[in-house]
Formats: sequence, C-alpha cells, structure tokens
Amino acid sequence: MPRRSDRSAQTIRLLVALGREGQRWRYGYDLGKETGLKSGSLYPILIRLADRGLLETDWESEPPRGRPPRHLYRLTSAGGAHLALLEESGHGTDGTAGGRRRALGIAG
Repeated sequence: MPRRSDRSAQTIRLLVALGREGQRWRYGYDLGKETGLKSGSLYPILIRLADRGLLETDWESEPPRGRPPRHLYRLTSAGGAHLALLEESGHGTDGTAGGRRRALGIAG
C-alpha cells in the first residue's frame, strides 16, 4: 500500500493531472506547467511515484534533431487504482472547488 506521503497536495495534484490523460505519455515540463509545481518539487515526486510502482517511465524514442530525449511519465494500473481510492476518500481533487465537486460526484 502506498505511503501516506502520497496524499500531499502536490502529489495529488500531479496524480490528478496524469489521470486526466489516461494512458498518454506526459513530459515533466508539461506536468509542471499544468500543476504549477516547480522542478524541485515535481521531479522528486515523479521519482517517488515511479519507485512505488504508481508511474511508468520511459525516454522519448525519437526526439527532434538538436534536442536531447525527454523523460516520459504515465500512470500504471496501480497508479490509476491509487488515484481512484484517493478520489473515493475525497483526497483526489486538483485543489479547486470544481475538482472537489468532481471528486464528490457533484456536477458543475
């Protein structure tokens, strides 16, 4: 079972962002922009989630010429299940009123 630190506001924000896109691979930079997390917070959280089996990671296979490959992230099935449990318990919101309403199953 994932540790309690997987319920920090920053971790939940990141899990929710990853969960919005299903199985699509995401770049750390884009996740940072979406969640508002700075790299000093974002990448340690990504590493912890991957170490716990909640994220799958890979390297971009064919980066554009002149740019190094980017690291890619997406939820594993265990990560999706963990996010669903957080949402059921009311913890899996993106920190907005709309996110709390969605987590509670209230439209609007």
